[in-house]
Amino acid sequence: MSLPQVVSREEWLAARRELLAQEKEATRAQDAVHARRRELPMVRLDKAYELEGPTGPSGLPDLFEGRRQLIVYHFMFDPGWDAGCQSCSLVTDNIGHLAHLHNANTSLALVSRAPLDKIQAFKERMGWTVPWYSSNKSDFNYDFHVSNDASVAPVEYNYKDAETLEHEGLSGFASGEAHGLSVFLRDGETVYHTYSTYGRGPEALLGTYHFLDFTPLGRQKYVNEFAHHDRYEDSPTHSCH
Repeated sequence: MSLPQVVSREEWLAARRELLAQEKEATRAQDAVHARRRELPMVRLDKAYELEGPTGPSGLPDLFEGRRQLIVYHFMFDPGWDAGCQSCSLVTDNIGHLAHLHNANTSLALVSRAPLDKIQAFKERMGWTVPWYSSNKSDFNYDFHVSNDASVAPVEYNYKDAETLEHEGLSGFASGEAHGLSVFLRDGETVYHTYSTYGRGPEALLGTYHFLDFTPLGRQKYVNEFAHHDRYEDSPTHSCH
């Protein structure tokens, strides 16, 4: 790619001030979106989901770990795969320490359809500590539209049905695994679903992209072109195969 034009400090400062005005406009627009998201209505969840975590069988309320809010990242990990999705792995690498979320009365967990033994092996390989649960024995993934199989449930991804996905050239999302993020609120013993986002929506979690967005070379790769962090040439070899 071509490099930026070389100019005087005065010319650079004028261009930077123009961009600053655009950045501030984008920030205000994003603030308005955040406010509207907080005002979304919510749906009461009466269905019990059988999930499995490191301590055994768990229901969705258990994932809150006593806190009021729960963020679930729907991590793509098909039961037939031996490793988790590379793009979802990049997202998880960017999560960071959970103490700050916990201090805001919010828990975060990963949920995948792979069986727990595969999840735990891959989690250990990646060196992650974020809680991760298997939904292999429940409809959780299908109900939140991150696993699609027309024989199990009506196909939907990113609020589009199978016909719309086909029409828009997105038929690849009409079957198999996809990623997303869902948010839940607990009021006493009652759990509510407040929000879900798919496609590029969870991109907000990608600190790697946000850092690169500050640079002249930019992102350089699509999200699915990043490797597992132990697969780069300068990474130590791992023992899992």
